[in-house]
Amino acid sequence: MEYEEHLKPREKLLAYGAPALTDVELLAIFLRTGSFGEPVLQLAERLLYEFGSLHLLLQADYSRITQCKGVGICKYSQFQAISELARRCFSKQFLYEDVISEPNFLKKRLLELFAGQEREVFVVLLLNNQHQIICHDELFKGTINRVEVHPREIIRYAMKMNASAVILAHNHPSGNAEPSEADRQVTFRIKDACALMGLTLLDHFVVGHKHCVSFLERGWL
Repeated sequence: MEYEEHLKPREKLLAYGAPALTDVELLAIFLRTGSFGEPVLQLAERLLYEFGSLHLLLQADYSRITQCKGVGICKYSQFQAISELARRCFSKQFLYEDVISEPNFLKKRLLELFAGQEREVFVVLLLNNQHQIICHDELFKGTINRVEVHPREIIRYAMKMNASAVILAHNHPSGNAEPSEADRQVTFRIKDACALMGLTLLDHFVVGHKHCVSFLERGWL
């Protein structure tokens, strides 16, 4: 489809919908204003060029962002809010989905949830007796290659939320989703702890940049 070139980003959005906007135009809407002598579209285009992509721009830290001309604490706060809003929208889509009968759906959601994480994060998903996810949380956070996991905290969380089953998921920031021996050992410890409390550990997913590895599919659970 061809779009009218003279339309400003907001006008183009209203006329054709948000998917019609380029990355530059979407970013310009959030930036709202440019800097001295630099219109907002030009600022948006420069930022995307300097950082390489929207993803890298939104994941950049405060010191890196504020080194850029025309960007201060206000625009940095906007970037952080956009990123967190997107993460929460993705995460809420987990709730009350039948993830057992649709494992590929869960893998897709996990890839979205962990996208852009630069450190290891360990997520626990709690399910009811119908195997619907009732809640989830990032219980543990670590470094770029290690996270310390405490089974007792997982059990405490599950009992507090009156869960019947548990799914584990954590990311490998390197992008390689292949589980390590440490991943296997901690999974077996958590499985034993769950069994003692009448909980079922349904699966553990290790998430890379493009793929998820399921312990259940590997025959490890």
